[in-house]
Amino acid sequence: MNFLLEVFAYVLLLASRALFSKTEVPLPKPELNYHVVNTSEVVGWPKGKTPVAPGGFVVQKFAEELENPRMVFETPDHEILVAESKANRISVLKDKNNDGFFESKTVVLKNLKRPFGMMVLNNLLYVANEDSVWTYPYVKKSSQINESAGKKILDLPSGGGHWTRNIIADKQGKNIYISVGSASNIAENGMETEKNRAAILEAGPDGSNLKVFASGLRNPVGLAWAPGTEDLWTTVNERDLLGEDLVPDFFTKVRRNGFYGWPYSYIGSNVDPRVKEQKPELVKNALVPDVRLQAHSANLGFKFYERHAFPIRFHDGAFIAQHGSWNRKKLAGYKVIFIPFKNGRPAGAPEDFLTGFIANENKSEVYGRPVGVAVMDDGSMLVTDDGADVIWRISYKK
Repeated sequence: MNFLLEVFAYVLLLASRALFSKTEVPLPKPELNYHVVNTSEVVGWPKGKTPVAPGGFVVQKFAEELENPRMVFETPDHEILVAESKANRISVLKDKNNDGFFESKTVVLKNLKRPFGMMVLNNLLYVANEDSVWTYPYVKKSSQINESAGKKILDLPSGGGHWTRNIIADKQGKNIYISVGSASNIAENGMETEKNRAAILEAGPDGSNLKVFASGLRNPVGLAWAPGTEDLWTTVNERDLLGEDLVPDFFTKVRRNGFYGWPYSYIGSNVDPRVKEQKPELVKNALVPDVRLQAHSANLGFKFYERHAFPIRFHDGAFIAQHGSWNRKKLAGYKVIFIPFKNGRPAGAPEDFLTGFIANENKSEVYGRPVGVAVMDDGSMLVTDDGADVIWRISYKK
């Protein structure tokens, strides 16, 4: 009976949102003198307080006393690796008594350069650093990873802004994809400094045949394949200093050889008047992203929910971590949102899922800032919080 009620609620949800993609709100006009800086202050979580999820979900602290946890990854052997990016290391979190929570931490890779994305492919652990991609022989006991056996397979552009580098392989394991953000806001230092940046790169598993898969993506971060498809999706942080609600961040399917506007235009062919050297021949073919998100909300890691522990309406949908704004008078982001999917396509408007990160909006105080999302083999979800240096576990109580 509960299952039938869930199915009925899911059908109603889809029907109520059937028109969401057909009625886009017009973009505001650019404000060329918009220079708002509203940086939040992280005050930490009071004892016993957690983020808030919808009814039926349980939010618990999975790990704490970390140093800048950004991305988390469950290995094929169900161990948890966390990239402590600013500490330049990767650690394994151990669940010694099989209760679903971490009891100890062991550093397995150190002396890295702001590691972020991780994956396992062909018995190799891949780590995407700010300036390079490295591989290490993968062993079942992650605490025994041999750091000295590491091999650099790719150099990546580094320096400037937007240092996160995510990584994913296609489903056949024939290619790897790396997201690389721009060095600047709108190419103020010239496009020669943006080579292989503001793009998703493609290469062979050994780093060979490096090429640009898609470009004009100011700061792409999250990478994942939509369930049941061969479609790569990404979250993108758009440009700053153009208005309170301009330019919207976005979530989109990534087309091979697609150009998404940066720095010349945004959300299709809307020209950025601040860019001195325009490229109208590129702008006229700039792709419009699939889903607009709140401007300046800093959408980072995301995952499609391909397990069955959550209610049916969450199945195959996308959970996106919004790290939070600085270029906005009123705080935006600081939460995890959910976008329902059906048949590999968005099937409803973005909705709040994990909230409560903002402590005092008037004072721009926040308890923490979500970054990475991982769906565990048991169907629970982990969310990293690099503001409070913790990881949250979200499960559903049937």
